[in-house]
Amino acid sequence: MDDEIRIPVSLPLDSDGFLRRECPTCEREFKWFSHDEGDANAEPATQYFCPLCGEPSGLDSWWTPAQLEYGYGSAGDTIDQVIKDSMADVFKGMKGFTYKPNPSFSLDIETPDPLTEPDDMVMVEPPCHSNEPLKVPEEATRHIFCLVCGTAFSA
Repeated sequence: MDDEIRIPVSLPLDSDGFLRRECPTCEREFKWFSHDEGDANAEPATQYFCPLCGEPSGLDSWWTPAQLEYGYGSAGDTIDQVIKDSMADVFKGMKGFTYKPNPSFSLDIETPDPLTEPDDMVMVEPPCHSNEPLKVPEEATRHIFCLVCGTAFSA
């Protein structure tokens, strides 16, 4: 049995192609441009910098609470099926024992409503990495940090 199960989950982008993110340090929201996979214009990175507080964090640290809840809820049916299949595999071939799965078994993980992404915030382009535009709250445009290198700039 594999230890890892991958479940694709789609998150909405705003009309300009930006994805909402939340800084794990200051917990404020902003948006970064969602490049297509394999896009030559996307900067390779091992970490990103918060455009609002300038603190770095790992690539997988920027989920909003709503995105995490949506991802978990979207996985409910798959998790139920994996558990059912695993139970059947555990007892398969045992002599003198018959496993009868409960067809109504469920962890009752509630399927969330689809997320929507409003067209809010102001687009800014860092002079050092103009191929990595951001959207920040309007009141934050005076002091912004580049997502890729952390250099401070203003819009």
